[in-house]
Amino acid sequence: MSYASWSGAVLSRKRPQLKWRALDGLEFALVTLCGLLLLGFLVSELGDVAFRILRRPWLDAQEFSLGFFVWGVFMGAAVGVRRNDHFRLAASAEVFSGGVRAAVETFQQLVMIGVALAMIWYGYVNFLHGFGSYLMPSLTPVAVLYAAIPVAGALIALFSIEKLVNGWRRGFPDPLPDLPPGVEPIALRARR
Repeated sequence: MSYASWSGAVLSRKRPQLKWRALDGLEFALVTLCGLLLLGFLVSELGDVAFRILRRPWLDAQEFSLGFFVWGVFMGAAVGVRRNDHFRLAASAEVFSGGVRAAVETFQQLVMIGVALAMIWYGYVNFLHGFGSYLMPSLTPVAVLYAAIPVAGALIALFSIEKLVNGWRRGFPDPLPDLPPGVEPIALRARR
């Protein structure tokens, strides 16, 4: 299968007026990475349990599980921001229209950017301190885990800026309501 057919199935089309097509490849890569991190977490957990039952403990399994989990959570948060699935105060903005809606959406995105900048700054500080602590038994620096925080913060900031700029240029309200998969709006059916 080609990238185009896979990306159509993976990429979210919610609120397309707030997205830059140039970042669709990044979203696709992040969703794929999240799937691989989830798979790695599951395999390491199941392997840990299976090897304990066989009385041959896999000593590094918990380190792998922790790494897959931490990176999966933070990369999933970034994907959620791009897809508008997480970190959204939807109810507060969707009841308004016009200038009030634009102001509320702008405030929400500015808060998201502020949180992302805090993640970048404090995540980087934790990352630097993480070189003084080590995971056992591999002696891998904890910084490997902490690195996920500023990376996710940078991605969240990028995706929030994308929404903010496109919202100001194209408007924040949805052009079409969210419909269940496979259901197309009546307006589109009437054009055929």
